Amino acid sequence: MPPVSGVLRPRQALVCAVLAAAVALTFCWSIAIGDIPYSLTEVARALVGSGDPGTELIVQELRLPRALTAVLVGVAFGVSGALFQTMTRNPLASPDMIGITQGASAAVVAGIVLGWDAALPTQWLGLLGALATALLVYLLAWKRGTTGYRIVLVGVGVAWICTSVSDFLMARGKQMDAQAALGWLVGNLNGRTWDQINPLIIAVAVLLPVALLLGRLLRTLQLGDDVARSLGTRVQPVRLAVLITGVGLVAFGTAAAGPVAFVALAAPQIAQRLARTAWPPPLAAGLTGALVVLVADLIARTLIDDTELPVGVVTGVLGAPVLLWLLIRANRAGSGG
Repeated sequence: MPPVSGVLRPRQALVCAVLAAAVALTFCWSIAIGDIPYSLTEVARALVGSGDPGTELIVQELRLPRALTAVLVGVAFGVSGALFQTMTRNPLASPDMIGITQGASAAVVAGIVLGWDAALPTQWLGLLGALATALLVYLLAWKRGTTGYRIVLVGVGVAWICTSVSDFLMARGKQMDAQAALGWLVGNLNGRTWDQINPLIIAVAVLLPVALLLGRLLRTLQLGDDVARSLGTRVQPVRLAVLITGVGLVAFGTAAAGPVAFVALAAPQIAQRLARTAWPPPLAAGLTGALVVLVADLIARTLIDDTELPVGVVTGVLGAPVLLWLLIRANRAGSGG
């Protein structure tokens, strides 16, 4: 097993640099592709405000919000997944596996179907739903403290409850509201605007540095709670801080694009194997998540002529084999991961 260290090792730094370059290139490529194609040079000029006015309008107002949403959602889900998987010491523990994403989704669906979104923006509904679900999971898993194993088991049950609530609300709601909720539930980047992603930009800017700091503290928990306490780590406060930070990232990401499937599960696992670390490094996981969502969105936009698939459909197809592989590895290891 690789050593536990708070220092960014050379391989991790190299992996992050390569991933950042890949994200930047794919980001520009995503903006360049469309009904009116542009070269990467034209895109770069439009982004800095030195291009043709028509090109600047299309790039900055129509394509940039979608591409930026893809990056930020991928970062939010990837970092959150890394935090949860490290905290629980379980590669299967991600926000969309332990109920956090489903809780945010249920709150947003309730807002759409019941008309609450007129009083509360989608971002706040998602945040409240995710926080309430996380609190419920934390309380139900509490028994003189919490363990990763109990959080996962309780979270799976809560996830199914939240999914059932969403299904019930759509079945009882008006047809137009149910269709709107269903389109959002798949995970969708179509028609993103600056008003929709500004809260996500602020959330990632605030929570990402916190997540990176907590990632260092979490490394001591890999050695076991007793060893972590002996090293001066306050185990339960750290877990609670990780839970709140991860929930915030998931909530704002889900509110912006819907529950984009499997990104929070797969991105940390890919990053961990690229960096060859004991558990997923948050920064590499976030960059991997951004790259996964950008590539999935490109596939969704170009796979079928004149049709834009929801990005969640593509990530679901790509992520399902990763889940099966993790389940097979956990079964062979004779543990939950």
